[in-house]
Amino acid sequence: MNPTIDAYSPAPRKARVEIIPLIDVIFFLLATFVLFTLSLNKLASLDVQLPKGGEDTGGSDRTVYIQASASGTFYWKQGKDAPAELLSAAEIPARLADYKHRVAEPRVLVRGDGSATFGPAVMVLDEVRRAGIGAVSVETLVSPTGR
Repeated sequence: MNPTIDAYSPAPRKARVEIIPLIDVIFFLLATFVLFTLSLNKLASLDVQLPKGGEDTGGSDRTVYIQASASGTFYWKQGKDAPAELLSAAEIPARLADYKHRVAEPRVLVRGDGSATFGPAVMVLDEVRRAGIGAVSVETLVSPTGR
């Protein structure tokens, strides 16, 4: 006889994992979640009167468009509908400095024609940076020369 087992104690039983109480707890949590989400108040919203969008008047566009062409010439245009002016590379720094002092928020858009190389456009970008104008973009669409 084994001395560790008392004659009066029952034989050791194997442990069992009961899954039924676990399922009951899961269903209770699910039912609680469903009841609380159904009892939530709907969020109230306010009607907002948004401004109507309209056509941009040509006078409000103060952006300068500088186009570099394949022949090494440059075109200056202030405003979307303004005519383009032919200018040389030497005139660009003075025009940019004057533009920066005249306009409260100067913006420059650098363009290229269909066969322009990137070198003249980089030169224009450098001049814009030297003039201290931070709002500069490069147009990725090709535009006809002088437009």
